[in-house]
Amino acid sequence: MEIEILFYDGFDDLDVFGPFEVLTGAGIPTRLVTAEPREEVVSAGGARIVPHGVLGDPDLVLVPGGNWSSRGPRGAWAEAQRGILGAALRRRHEAGRPLGAVCTGAMILAAEGLLEGRRAITHHSALEDLAGYGADVQHGERFVDDGDVVTAAGVSSGIDLALWLVGRELGPEAAAAGAREIEWTR
Repeated sequence: MEIEILFYDGFDDLDVFGPFEVLTGAGIPTRLVTAEPREEVVSAGGARIVPHGVLGDPDLVLVPGGNWSSRGPRGAWAEAQRGILGAALRRRHEAGRPLGAVCTGAMILAAEGLLEGRRAITHHSALEDLAGYGADVQHGERFVDDGDVVTAAGVSSGIDLALWLVGRELGPEAAAAGAREIEWTR
């Protein structure tokens, strides 16, 4: 399994690096990519990250959230308005490729119509918006597997989702070992 995390200016740092650490720690090839060629991407916290490249054709694309509620010029809301990430994700999904989102990354999927009628979750501050896009909001869930689309509620639930992906791909022992390594308990 290969995973690409599709990130953008204003992404939430832990939405990317929590899952990235879990996935790479388990030996799952995971790349940080952009929709268009970029020299660097700046996180919501100001970290400057050099992407591994542009979106390819991995087994799963994960989209982080960040800055949805602020409605600012950087972050998930701005990316949903631009439509470039959403269009790339729509093309992948229409080609039968699975998608995932952490936190308000789900809102980029929702704005593109990819969560309409589907079970999903996002950060608590965006649940009304998610429902407004027609998603079947799964209140109280840490992550939701709706077949070819998986979503995680908020920052720390991205780690839960990543551990679940490790367990699905490599078995429950690998997920348990990953949780022990990062001292993850719930």
